[in-house]
Amino acid sequence: MGETKVRFTIDQVTLEGDMNSTELAQHVLKLLPINSNIQTWGDELYFPITSCGETTDISVETVNKGDIAYWPPGNSVCLFWGPTPISEEGEIRPASPVTVIGKVEGDATMLSNVKNGKSITVDLIRDY
Repeated sequence: MGETKVRFTIDQVTLEGDMNSTELAQHVLKLLPINSNIQTWGDELYFPITSCGETTDISVETVNKGDIAYWPPGNSVCLFWGPTPISEEGEIRPASPVTVIGKVEGDATMLSNVKNGKSITVDLIRDY
């Protein structure tokens, strides 16, 4: 199975992302469309989804700019565009390990202007 393209919309900010073929990414795709409210934590936003349960997908302690990840303790999808409050110099560190499930296309720093509590919609664009 290839990657699947999704659209994230928050107010006037719209970004596309490529979801990978991991078990968690496929679970999230089955939940689309998603309508939720975001929270921010440094240069990260996250929003709750239905629990993904147990997985054998690999978790990581640091991520890259533009990564889309699943955060098990919060049952949340996260988008990263820069350091969080616990990041050390030159890294992006989530609150606890996450599983990367995709990558934002384009300039993820567009998310810098979104505020806590705003509504987010995640829609399927296409499979390829």
